[in-house]
Amino acid sequence: MMSINRDMLQGSLDSALRVRPRVRWGVLGYFLYIAVFYGIFVLNGVDYPRIGESEQTLLLWYVAPTFGGAVLAFTIVTIYGWWRPSLVEKRSLSRWAMTLPIIMTVIAIVNMLIADFTRVTPLMWLYLFVGSILVGFNEEIIHRGQLIVALRSRFGETGVWLLSTAMFAVFHLPGMFLGLGAGVLFQVMMACGLGSIFYLARRSTGSLVASMILHGLWDLSIFSHGTSSFPIAGILAPLLAIAAVITVPIILRREKRRDSAHSVSRRVS
Repeated sequence: MMSINRDMLQGSLDSALRVRPRVRWGVLGYFLYIAVFYGIFVLNGVDYPRIGESEQTLLLWYVAPTFGGAVLAFTIVTIYGWWRPSLVEKRSLSRWAMTLPIIMTVIAIVNMLIADFTRVTPLMWLYLFVGSILVGFNEEIIHRGQLIVALRSRFGETGVWLLSTAMFAVFHLPGMFLGLGAGVLFQVMMACGLGSIFYLARRSTGSLVASMILHGLWDLSIFSHGTSSFPIAGILAPLLAIAAVITVPIILRREKRRDSAHSVSRRVS
């Protein structure tokens, strides 16, 4: 009975959307975003480690690709008609699942407070804020918005988390050819863990906006940290990533057990 009700609910949701959620549509949006974002990177001759170096590098290598990506992401979600399911979570996780997102927020803020901003000009600040807002919007609406909507049409929530997070990590792989070299492998591993925290931000608050804000704040703290001799975000990121990869499966397993128990109690009653 529970399965029938869930199928009816999914069918009702699908009928309200312009394009019925399918994995292939989410994957298509993902690859189109990669093509636009990295295409602009390549056209502008990006050197990834130098993105935050000056006003010009921030404009060409931070604002320009994220602006192009935002246009693409907005267009995709609008064509699909997936704005509501992309932005709003039908059911939130327990509030304690917010622990890691809150810790990540604190680390990002502290990272900025201890940084040296003497070289950051007002125009650089403008580009940093605009670029970070766009990064938060783009990467979350693509990876934990429309992609999650698509993946839920076929997979259970653990599979949705694993696949969306893995694809978010792979998204960073082209950086190997854009100035990061083999160091991009470390970034990919970090993306697995930090992407899991962004997932928790969505699921625990019930809104993708929370993960957008957290993602944008984190990138702002990374690209604007100046010449700080103690970049706390970079030092603690691996610990955050490990904690997230361990924590999320536990949370989802408990959610599944709770759902099963609730289903049994409903059948009994």
